[in-house]
Amino acid sequence: MKVYIKNMVCDRCRYVIKNILVEMDIRPASVMLGEVDLGELAMNTQQLDVFREKIEALGFELISDKKSRLIENIKKQVLELIQQQEAEKTNLSDYLSRKLFHDYTYLSNLFSSVEGITIEQYAINHRIEKVKELLIYDELSLTEIACRLGYSSVAHLSRQFKKVTGQTASQFKSLRDSVQRKSLDKA
Repeated sequence: MKVYIKNMVCDRCRYVIKNILVEMDIRPASVMLGEVDLGELAMNTQQLDVFREKIEALGFELISDKKSRLIENIKKQVLELIQQQEAEKTNLSDYLSRKLFHDYTYLSNLFSSVEGITIEQYAINHRIEKVKELLIYDELSLTEIACRLGYSSVAHLSRQFKKVTGQTASQFKSLRDSVQRKSLDKA
């Protein structure tokens, strides 16, 4: 049995969901972003209701229809691409089409109609959050960050950062308080 969950965007989310299941004495085969695989196990209606209550209290949501699952899978793939993209430029549309076995136009139209923003803007917002995270850690230069996240140049990263945040990377770095960064799971 597989259970699909909305708003799982990070490893911390996976950890929380897994702990809830363990507390309920349910041992999942795997917990991935947006998906719990229970293997041969199945939750009865009462367990599913308890699980739903527990996760909704934390901002998660069970997904039952195919389109909602596809949208969550788009988000999952975008986040995985951002996390794995080390110095390699990958075309987002080709990547999503290949991973999700759907035409990108269909994915894009579905995502935009439900989420109210384009897939590209969603990806940009999350890339900028990753840039903020890396700037806060202060271990990499802007050039290294641009390279790591697949930007064509530091200038491109800087323009996008300014457009999304309203400030330059240098201004952000100098402010560095926790208010500046919103968690990826809150976006």
